[in-house]
Amino acid sequence: MSVFKMPSLGADMEEGKLVEWLVKPGDEVAHGDVVAVVETQKGAIEIEIFEAGTVEKLLAEPGETLPVGAPLAHVRAPGEEAAEETEEAEISKQAAPPETPAGKPAPARSAPEKPVAKPAAPPPPRTGESPPPASPAARALAAKEGVGLDDITGSGPGGAILLSDVEACLAAPRGAQSAEDTPGARPEAGGKPAGIAGGGTPATGKPGLDMGAMRQAIAAAMSRSKREIPHYYLERTIDLQPATDWLAVQNEGRDPDARLLMGVLFLRATALAAAKVPEFNGHYEDGAFRPSEAVHAGLAVALRGGGLIAPAIRDAQALGLDAMMAAIRDVVARTRTGRLRNSEITQGTITVSSMGEGGADALYAVIYPPQVAIVGFGTPVRRAWVVDDALQPRTTVTVTLSADHRVSDGRRGARLLSEIERLLKEPETL
Repeated sequence: MSVFKMPSLGADMEEGKLVEWLVKPGDEVAHGDVVAVVETQKGAIEIEIFEAGTVEKLLAEPGETLPVGAPLAHVRAPGEEAAEETEEAEISKQAAPPETPAGKPAPARSAPEKPVAKPAAPPPPRTGESPPPASPAARALAAKEGVGLDDITGSGPGGAILLSDVEACLAAPRGAQSAEDTPGARPEAGGKPAGIAGGGTPATGKPGLDMGAMRQAIAAAMSRSKREIPHYYLERTIDLQPATDWLAVQNEGRDPDARLLMGVLFLRATALAAAKVPEFNGHYEDGAFRPSEAVHAGLAVALRGGGLIAPAIRDAQALGLDAMMAAIRDVVARTRTGRLRNSEITQGTITVSSMGEGGADALYAVIYPPQVAIVGFGTPVRRAWVVDDALQPRTTVTVTLSADHRVSDGRRGARLLSEIERLLKEPETL
């Protein structure tokens, strides 16, 4: 029997509030299944389980705020005997009549009766003034889609409205939904979808999210990072004209929601460079660096009203540009509606942050522990550039690297930036 515990969702997390269970005792679970929703200073996060088995017992109630590592549930491994069956066998053994010296059984004793569980009391009636209980993710999606919670029947504990209840309500016939209402599909100026990192438009903050608490959490994590990690910084200005021209050709004839953004080239180039220079891809924990074979690229997504979340796009080194563009749209849309998973919050191995359009020329970022590097892309700008001894107007971008001196040095950092530059100058290799 294993214990499923409150996971750590980042260096800045000390506790989390259990919002809802998505499983019940007796349910079979598999690796990667979402079993609960936990609310942190980053919002509502869907919690995955990483072992197969059967949910034996839930140890925490929705609404409880628990520290990291607190037990949440008992999970029985496949083939393991249920606790109830073990208990019954023990009671039967204790109740079996012992042999007497003459070989005659002693008078039979009745087994102790099990206490009868009292039926759960129905949820108290809700007054007309109080909103129905709902998870943060459900509230966020309902608010985004303009659906009243009073019109939705909840299927969660105590009648709470779950995210799946809102999705079911939205799926019911209520008129065709326009493409412009689809997250990530509404093009901004130049055909750039809102909320895509590198596109210049931050993602929307989730309704009900405490931005003050998020800012405090970010400040705590960054203070720890600067205190514990010996940062060093490098910068390199890159001729982005080849990538700009190539991107324009690739986007010819594409629908706005299928166009590639410059941000996807930045992310792809960084992922490939990190795979080639592995000192910048992994985690530093317990006094040692553990490189990662896969590149799980964190994508910094700014929220309107303040705050920043950097969910990871897994196996970014293996994704083509179109697949990565789709992954970016997906993760930004789910960041908006509070549907990120704990693996996306905790498994990033290197982070990319982009100022997008209308930002600053350069970005000097702070490493998010336990990662050991973060790459920043400033706003692309037109400037005079020397090409073949001739001065030309070119689009350029300043790329910065913040890295951990315990793992790498400036020479290796320069190699990472050089590899990013090479890839952006040869965009067809991406």
